[in-house]
Amino acid sequence: MTISWLSLFWLFFFYSFIGWCIEVCSAAVQHRKFVNRGFVAGPLCPIYGFGTMLFEIFLPELTEYPFFLFLGGFVLSSLLEYSTGMFFEKVYKKKLWDYSRFRYNVGGYICLPFSLLWGALSVVTVMFADPLLCGLFDRIPHLLSVILLLVLGGLLLLDTIGSALSTISLQLQAKHRADYALEKQTARLDQITEGLGQTSRFLENALTRHMQKRLQKSYPSISLDALVKARAEHKKATVFAEGCCFYKLFSLFFIGAFLGDITETIFCRITAGVWMSRSSVIYGPFSIVWGLGCAFLTLLLYRYRNKSDGSIFLAGTLLGGAYEYICSVFTEMVFGTIFWDYSGFAFNLGGRINLLYCFFWGIAAVVWLKFIYPKLSDWIEKIPKKAGTIICNILIVFMIANMLISALALARYTERNDTSYSVETTELNGWQKFLDENYPDARMERIYPNAKMVN
Repeated sequence: MTISWLSLFWLFFFYSFIGWCIEVCSAAVQHRKFVNRGFVAGPLCPIYGFGTMLFEIFLPELTEYPFFLFLGGFVLSSLLEYSTGMFFEKVYKKKLWDYSRFRYNVGGYICLPFSLLWGALSVVTVMFADPLLCGLFDRIPHLLSVILLLVLGGLLLLDTIGSALSTISLQLQAKHRADYALEKQTARLDQITEGLGQTSRFLENALTRHMQKRLQKSYPSISLDALVKARAEHKKATVFAEGCCFYKLFSLFFIGAFLGDITETIFCRITAGVWMSRSSVIYGPFSIVWGLGCAFLTLLLYRYRNKSDGSIFLAGTLLGGAYEYICSVFTEMVFGTIFWDYSGFAFNLGGRINLLYCFFWGIAAVVWLKFIYPKLSDWIEKIPKKAGTIICNILIVFMIANMLISALALARYTERNDTSYSVETTELNGWQKFLDENYPDARMERIYPNAKMVN
């Protein structure tokens, strides 16, 4: 990363405010009145700020390649807007925005004109605007900058919590009405759960009601009547992990992580003639990159699994390349370690991705969605609901613990191999002693043979 964290957070608030101004002006032109757009009550649209942070974290090293910088901004912003739109639709059962009226849209969440605009803005911000803004932010005294950012962050956190409580209250009211209507229709006038009523009354204070009115005014699709209707139409799942739900995605993550590790191990044996560990974690043959790739690919392309092979291949190539690039930057930033380097391949980008493996991602997307996913989905849904829930919960705890221990062991491994670190002059605490005894360099190098330290 080429800028300080303080400057990065200043950019977040600056662009969140600019984004709010743009949204308010756009709504004023459309509705001819002031509408406070955004999920939070303050003059901020955090999605713009998060978009800028993603640009500054993952794209600065592409400034020498404006086309790839544009493409990176195009993909990152599209992923952010798509995932945000899907999240809010899951919460409200309605779209907060809908681009269906535009040509070349994807589910109404994103559309080509705005994604192209985001790509162009990524070039302008990363190459020109952000360096100028960071120069201005750096002039703010350090202590004052920290205090101001803490105050702004605290206000945003409180605002977000208030908006979330308003959302929960709306959901509870919608559930209350939907349940009551259902009972009335079936002539079963049982008493609504007292705990639900108490929670709803607790959340319904004056501030919450004000926030609810603002949200419903900004986004009519999430009005109480709309939520009640959506609740009434929602069918309760009768099988385990039906559709594209959380347990289905986690099951696919777990299976994909295992199959990805086995596939890479066999591929290395065939191409390099050696058996090599390709695991991302210490315990078990699991490649987290492949597991998350399977889950995200399914989540993003689930609705389009019946599209043509060419469309899925193109989407898989772009998404897979972007995903692998992001994973490479993230692991280098967090662990100070490069886990793969494609510098020896033709058509590579910073050694993080290469065209051949991007094509592999495209092929994998077609094979996954057309052949593997349907069978796995059917097998998963045949698991008894109670047993499947228990098994998934156990595996979730196992994978979280496995990844946490692996992250700590990697961080300690990086620290031990730091040239400025001296074992003889450093007093070790309990955790460091535990990690040194159980995860020494020899074991870490056997699990992560391709890991390379970076400064």
